[in-house]
Amino acid sequence: MQFEENIRLALTGLYDHKFRSFLTMLGIIFGVASVIAMLSIGEGAKREAIAKYQDLGVNNIIIRDKDLSDAELEEVRAKFSPGLSLQDASTIKEIVPYVEDVASQAEKSTDVKFSDKSVKSTVIGITPSYIDILNQKTDEGEFINEDHYKRNLKVCVLGAGVAKELFAGVDPIGKKVKIEDQWMEVVGTMQPKALFTETVGELASRDLNNDVYMPLTTFNKRFERSKKYESEIRQITVKIKEAGMLVESSEVIRSILNRHHFNNADFSIIIPLELLKQEEKERRIYNILLGAIAAISLLVGGIGIMNIMLATVMERTREIGIRRAIGARKADIMSQFVTEAVAISITGGIIGVLLGVSLSLLISLFTDVNTFIRLYSVFVAFGFSVVVGISFGYLPAKNASNLNPIESIRYE
Repeated sequence: MQFEENIRLALTGLYDHKFRSFLTMLGIIFGVASVIAMLSIGEGAKREAIAKYQDLGVNNIIIRDKDLSDAELEEVRAKFSPGLSLQDASTIKEIVPYVEDVASQAEKSTDVKFSDKSVKSTVIGITPSYIDILNQKTDEGEFINEDHYKRNLKVCVLGAGVAKELFAGVDPIGKKVKIEDQWMEVVGTMQPKALFTETVGELASRDLNNDVYMPLTTFNKRFERSKKYESEIRQITVKIKEAGMLVESSEVIRSILNRHHFNNADFSIIIPLELLKQEEKERRIYNILLGAIAAISLLVGGIGIMNIMLATVMERTREIGIRRAIGARKADIMSQFVTEAVAISITGGIIGVLLGVSLSLLISLFTDVNTFIRLYSVFVAFGFSVVVGISFGYLPAKNASNLNPIESIRYE
């Protein structure tokens, strides 16, 4: 029997039993759609994580001052630890091998006001190297430069969120905002940043778009510390020339800080690249689990195909006997029924792909979950549906080919 004839018979069988064929396909449709949707959610989460850690700089080492209570701060100061300081940053830059640059920053949560508008923000005093080390980019105007830093100028750069809240529809460059009792001129705004939705070590969960930047010299001169024993700076970001030296460099930094802080554990060291690798590993496992759970639907669909095909063989026993009697070979009968099973799985797979892609787009459109459809996930899901059709269609097809022609003709 010709292959084209098998396809014609398979499509005719699907058309003649439309409702039954559709019910048979449902398992394949939902299975393929689930695999694509689940993998797109996992891929979206992975890309979001990568963007988040790239904002920290994958070749960076971040040293954060720990969040301690007033009593704990008093205790570590009594043990002679000065907390993170500009001296720490200077020593790290001078002593640690492979250091390309160092950026120091101080922080304070306060209100930023313009006209009758006010927004809660994290004000950050920084050194000019901050923009390159932390992969920051301005949207309008300029960033804090050496002239601003050396002259202690009262200038600031607004995060994208702050600029939008305070200056909706208005150019903020050259305007003055009030931070506590200080008026600061806006010299630039930042591009939107990825959100930190999780706590990473001592990096508190916050919207980076609500940060406001100013020269560290101005910050230390114009603003009082929030706590009595607060450290001079809140964070030191160290850019390393080679990614392979991150771990070794972090150990040297830890040794230096332990000596400066008299072995008080009042700081933490974070390596974004190591965190990224760990998160990628966890996301990979997560994607495999999601895909495996969704693939169960495909197996259920395959069982449905086998069940219907076995029933079809019983219904068409007499037809099979007649075809065998007029010269059809066992291979022809088997090919016919395998083709029917594959036609069901391919049709269900195509519908499932369309449904899965649509579902992924709708999830991204109507929820806060970011999805990203990779071509390989579509091919994997569709290919698996075809394999399921062949695998679960084989047994009914083999049973059909093994029927005795004479007994089949007599079958009622």
